Amino acid sequence: MERENTFSLTFPLLVFFVILHSCWFYQVVGNGTPATTPINRETLEIVIGVGSPPYSPAYPPDNGECQDCPQPPMQPPCPPPPSPPPPPPCPPPPPPFTLSEELKMAIQVIQRFKRRIKCDPFGVTKTWTGNRICYDKSKYKGFVCDRSTKDNKFRVVGVNFNGFNFNGGPGCPLVATDFVEDLKDLVIFHVNSNNFTGDIPFGISKLPNFFEFDLSNNKLVGAFPAAALGATNLTYLDVRFNQLTGTIPPQAFTLDLDVLFLNNNAFSGKIPHNLGQTPVLYLTFANNELTGPIPKSIGQTSRNLLEVLFLNNSLSGCLPYEIGFLNKTHIVDVSINQLTGPIPQSFGCLKDIQQLNLSYNQFYGAVPESLCILGDLEVLDLKFNYFTQVGPECWKLIEKKVLNVTMNCILDLPSQRSPEECEAFFSRRWTCPDPKWLNYVPCGIYVSKGTPQTSDHVPKRARPPSPTYAALKEPGS
Repeated sequence: MERENTFSLTFPLLVFFVILHSCWFYQVVGNGTPATTPINRETLEIVIGVGSPPYSPAYPPDNGECQDCPQPPMQPPCPPPPSPPPPPPCPPPPPPFTLSEELKMAIQVIQRFKRRIKCDPFGVTKTWTGNRICYDKSKYKGFVCDRSTKDNKFRVVGVNFNGFNFNGGPGCPLVATDFVEDLKDLVIFHVNSNNFTGDIPFGISKLPNFFEFDLSNNKLVGAFPAAALGATNLTYLDVRFNQLTGTIPPQAFTLDLDVLFLNNNAFSGKIPHNLGQTPVLYLTFANNELTGPIPKSIGQTSRNLLEVLFLNNSLSGCLPYEIGFLNKTHIVDVSINQLTGPIPQSFGCLKDIQQLNLSYNQFYGAVPESLCILGDLEVLDLKFNYFTQVGPECWKLIEKKVLNVTMNCILDLPSQRSPEECEAFFSRRWTCPDPKWLNYVPCGIYVSKGTPQTSDHVPKRARPPSPTYAALKEPGS
């Protein structure tokens, strides 16, 4: 009984002691740090059943963070962006503009000429202000500049007034005197389609580099401009569409020209006998009042002459056989004259002829077969003459519309002159001096006497437009 009472008293004390010990253990561990391990069933069982083993402090669960680890060093701040480079230094100021003495003189000449112009329909002279000639393209319209090969300085080397229609005024004619010859570096002077009048200044002969002189379609009167004959460096002379009169001076054919346009004036008299001296490539006498025969010396131009126009004058006589020597010539036009006689057989040697116009004359006889086999021939115009016969090669050209023989005296062809008109023509006596030369052939076009070589007529590709025929059109029209 006593033992049972002792157990009943001891058991509650033991429970109380265990609970007190657990509470104390939970609150203080080791050096007084609060314990973080929770009280659970297993912990109590160890305490109650076996007793408390030596205790090792519990560690917090590993959650990837270290509470007591030192903080990592902070990243240094980003460096500031580099400063932009300093701006480049300002360019030095341009040197002060200075005008050469040559340009100062040219401006004086231009301003003096400007005062003569009373009619300027396109306002060109409004640009002739200031001193920026050659440096400002909007200034001094009509003047051409270039640098000199001597000192690399600008010079006024050209005048191009084409189509400006400048005019003077009542009692104040527009003349080139004291203008063209005072531009000392002038190379070209093109003033077509204006109203220049008066004489050409003789001073142009002193211009060392003066090559091109175009006075076409102006109001020039009087004789051939003698001043041009002294300009020995000229290569281009154009005085067409003026009112020049008198004869053509022989000196015109001694100039070293490539182009000589005399058409559409009132030149009269005979063409000088020294025509053959001219080195020109393109030559026009058209639409004047020239008389007499075509000089025989024309055959001497065989090395240079490409085109020649005699049309619409009053030339007479027979065609010189020497024309047959022109083996480089592309165009020969003698239409609308009073020429007569047969076509010389030498014309069959015009191997490069492209256009041959003999229309509106008084030619007669047979059309040479040797002429009709020329391979480059594109136009053979014989209309309004008195030809009487064409051979088989010429018939081919008629069918191809290369040869035109309308209004002649050829039997069995349409559109011919009446029999009465042909009979009246042949009732007169027509002769040519030295008729033996009419059959002279200076090239080998015959295989045997009287038998021409035959060839299919195949014209070559078209050539560029003719400069001489283009010269018959009035500039500016």
